[in-house]
Amino acid sequence: MPRPPRCRRICGIPKINAFCPSGDRRTEPILLTLDEYEVIRLVDLEQQTHEQCASQMDISRSTVQEIYENARRKIAACLVHGRPLHITGGNYRICGGQEAANCGRCCRSQKINTKKYNNHKGDSIMKIAVTYENGQVFQHFGHTEHFKIYETADGKVVHAEVVDTNGSGHGALAGFLMQHGVDALICGGIGGGAQAALADVGIKLYGGVSGEADAAVRALLSESLGYDPNVHCDHHDHEHGEAAHSCGDHGCGKHGCH
Repeated sequence: MPRPPRCRRICGIPKINAFCPSGDRRTEPILLTLDEYEVIRLVDLEQQTHEQCASQMDISRSTVQEIYENARRKIAACLVHGRPLHITGGNYRICGGQEAANCGRCCRSQKINTKKYNNHKGDSIMKIAVTYENGQVFQHFGHTEHFKIYETADGKVVHAEVVDTNGSGHGALAGFLMQHGVDALICGGIGGGAQAALADVGIKLYGGVSGEADAAVRALLSESLGYDPNVHCDHHDHEHGEAAHSCGDHGCGKHGCH
């Protein structure tokens, strides 16, 4: 009697599960299973080796190779023949994170375990985000309209850009940062719920920081950043109104934020 196939672990359900060519959509779609989608995501997008992909999905390397070849063949057929692609079904199980949030927990934890957050310099690569306004560390995480994201290598900044949060509230900002591949966040005040969301996606928090954003990143890279490991912000617990009370107005440490 053949052994039943092993259930493949995936990180989450894709937000978009159907792609159609413009024009005639009556063509029979090609079905890409969720485990095939996950292999393509990990190998082609995350650039994992087949061995790393196999470890994350809890399957053998030969199974990854087989799934990968089948998935690439299906995608090629869609492109060449103009067929719709639907992502559905398959032999899979969701990882232990939050499916609805497309958690990324298993992916993030593996990435973090392979990065150097210790004193070994020269081989560490990290993305750092800072709540940002006019060159300064913005003092209320949940209300920030911009992040400045720094790509660092060997203890130095190699690239930096300011990105708009597009109106994302505090509940969605952790996912926003995860999608940008952020490993660490520098901010001023931040609520407990947001801290938990950051922890869920494996983003290291350095809260209670003020001053110039660039200087804060340099301090973090030189291991001299002053931050508050017990930082919190009470704005989510009671209403003050932005005009009467903002983290920036009170310095995040004198009123509500610690």
